[in-house]
Amino acid sequence: MEGARGARGVTLSLWGLLLLGNVRQELVSAAPARASPEVLSGVGQFWHITDLHLDPTYHITINRTQVCASSKGVNASNPGLFGDFMCDSPYKLILSALKYMKDSGQQATFMIWTGDSPPHVPAKELSTKIVIDIIGNMTSTIRSFFPGLQVFPALGNHDYWPQDQLPASVSEVYSAVADFWKPWLTDEAVSTLRKGGFYTQTVQPSVTSPPLRIISLNTVLYYVPNNVTLNMTDPANQLEWLEQVLEMALQNNEKVYVIGHVPVGYLPFVRNTTAIRGYYNERLIEIFRRYSNVIAGQFFGHTHRDSIMILLDKKGKPINSLFVAPAVTPVKSLRQVDSNNPGVRLYQYDPFSYSVLDLWQFYLNLTEANMKNESDWKLEYVMTKAYGIEDLKPESLHGMVKQLSAPHSKLFSKYYNNYFVSYDGNKFCEEHCRVTQLCAIQYLDLPTYKDCIGNEDMSQYE
Repeated sequence: MEGARGARGVTLSLWGLLLLGNVRQELVSAAPARASPEVLSGVGQFWHITDLHLDPTYHITINRTQVCASSKGVNASNPGLFGDFMCDSPYKLILSALKYMKDSGQQATFMIWTGDSPPHVPAKELSTKIVIDIIGNMTSTIRSFFPGLQVFPALGNHDYWPQDQLPASVSEVYSAVADFWKPWLTDEAVSTLRKGGFYTQTVQPSVTSPPLRIISLNTVLYYVPNNVTLNMTDPANQLEWLEQVLEMALQNNEKVYVIGHVPVGYLPFVRNTTAIRGYYNERLIEIFRRYSNVIAGQFFGHTHRDSIMILLDKKGKPINSLFVAPAVTPVKSLRQVDSNNPGVRLYQYDPFSYSVLDLWQFYLNLTEANMKNESDWKLEYVMTKAYGIEDLKPESLHGMVKQLSAPHSKLFSKYYNNYFVSYDGNKFCEEHCRVTQLCAIQYLDLPTYKDCIGNEDMSQYE
């Protein structure tokens, strides 16, 4: 295969990357996995990884404009063995994350993987074949570390060529990922995956647990930059399908986890902006409210940051917990001041109600790892302990947000540091920033969000 070559002479040829066995053998030393907080008996666990964004061109060179294609010609800041904040993930970084997870000794029932394997590079430097090859190799890499673990993937906006343009019908990428993910999925799940990039499947964590239904949504069909689905009422009939699956789950007394790449709701770093088109956001929020007693948790990626959302009913009662996990890639653009350290996450859940009880966020201090040439992944925080809450049910998160909302809240400072995965402990979120974050956490639909932002805007004139 001829690799696509960028103007800066950095090639995206995957020949070196595809030698998975060789690369795994020469994986650099990693610090021993540290002891994690004790697992309560009778509690289930699952992993969440997202936004791997492999950049196969990453290499150390004197010319810092050519360290990686994903820097788009900008100087890498301080490149090392495990990457750079101007670059997407080198393969060694992804290997170190998976190795840490494997060696941690945590007993997980399954893993969710919420998309985005290819790097942030211009479309001309990629192709359908390169995108498929990267997704295939990330799939093989995950399976090689966790051969017996059930994995539930979701497609991201970069898991296509050209990026963002995931179609509402069959495609070469949908067909390829259906083949890659067959070992994890049922025939029925593979069938809908081929047609529209989404699926549902049940998992039974133990003999005594009731089945849990996973719904993997293709939220990229609703993504603002997706021109293919512009003006479609229900791309790939996914909304109709979602309602049917949730109604079936209701009738069968099943609990559901919804997973996807692009989250619903409003972005926490910019005002009045949803990642998915407003029409689809309102439709999804209406569906999620209607089936909130069925849905036990929602899990997304895409933003590269660590955040939560709480779905409220029309009377303001908390009815659903939503979690956005931070990325493995540390990349930021030249325009961005801040980035994130690489992160992976472990959730704990009640094996009968499937309520989310806790999460353990792990991270790699990238600067430190590059200095030591050693991937010393650590526990960043345990959510219940960090915020002094009992569990991660909607009512508990709602109480936590009330504390975050208090003037000069030290707890909010902690939340904001965790938002960037401990990238910069001195980062300060002034009032405009703080209100933007707090409104995005609590108000997922247009009317309530506008009220929240509007109240803050009006308070400036009182």
